[in-house]
Amino acid sequence: MKNLIEDFTKHIQHAINHVNENKLTPNSKKIDNVLICGLGGSGIGATIIAQIVAPTCSYPILVNKDYKIPAFVNENTLVVICSYSGNTEESIEMLALAEQQNAIIACITSGGKLAEIAQEKKYNHIMIPGGHPPRAAFGLAFPPLFQLLAHYNIIEKNYNDEFESAIKLIDSEEAKISIEANNVAKKIINKIPIIYAEANYEGVAIRFRQQINENSKMLCWHHVIPEMNHNELVGWTTRNEDLAVVIFRNEDDYFRNQKRIEVNKTVFEKYTSTIIEIHSKGNTRLERALYLIHLGDWVSYLIAEQKGIDVTEVNVITNLKNALANI
Repeated sequence: MKNLIEDFTKHIQHAINHVNENKLTPNSKKIDNVLICGLGGSGIGATIIAQIVAPTCSYPILVNKDYKIPAFVNENTLVVICSYSGNTEESIEMLALAEQQNAIIACITSGGKLAEIAQEKKYNHIMIPGGHPPRAAFGLAFPPLFQLLAHYNIIEKNYNDEFESAIKLIDSEEAKISIEANNVAKKIINKIPIIYAEANYEGVAIRFRQQINENSKMLCWHHVIPEMNHNELVGWTTRNEDLAVVIFRNEDDYFRNQKRIEVNKTVFEKYTSTIIEIHSKGNTRLERALYLIHLGDWVSYLIAEQKGIDVTEVNVITNLKNALANI
């Protein structure tokens, strides 16, 4: 896992370098909306890209993480199925349902049943390198989402320059990222992290939560601002030093939300002494998101290392899949 995190920017570079190798056929159908389907490490990219392109994309993009799909899906819906292994049972079922609705289908995978179906039925699909835990293949699977949306004219902007800038930024800041990640890991290792971010960066907060769950083998939760100011903030009533607040901050956070964060901190500090602010770097939302993702991945790995646990082990998920296989 350490090597895979170290190779994060190499994975992104590989994905954008090989973008032209994916031979996608033109689409002649009218598209009204987009549904991106995927779970866990295969689905988090969908959540993040939907937020990144939202300010300029005129198409509704919904992310689906279930067995079933919404009733609005029809012949004018672009359905993107994301499954790194290609065998995620929920994703395969969503694909079958999308087929029943005659949706426009595209896939991102490294193989498995999904690749077989895509090849047999000649769906547009992007093959990515396999053999990694899905959560560690984010850098390989994320850029292809942009390629697919651009191919179908869902987005007009070319994001490759921003990916290149993010690579340069992260590589140049790697030593500082490592130091900050180690400091954060030491502060939250024996606590329950509570992750907050502005709503526009919720996908990044979710990614961090998932990495803490899978890599660090810890429970935690996340919420977003301003929504949490209308509910969760009231729950801060009991001092508990087992809680650690982690706030992701970005220079493009809406100014009123920046003020909300400052006020929120005055509440948090009454009930826990561990309040950590992590400031992103970068000139665009994509760069800032990738910076925070990489830093968060390191935090989750370093916690596991300090706890002396196997960062890659996910036996409980494997056992669940085995139990479902018998149904």
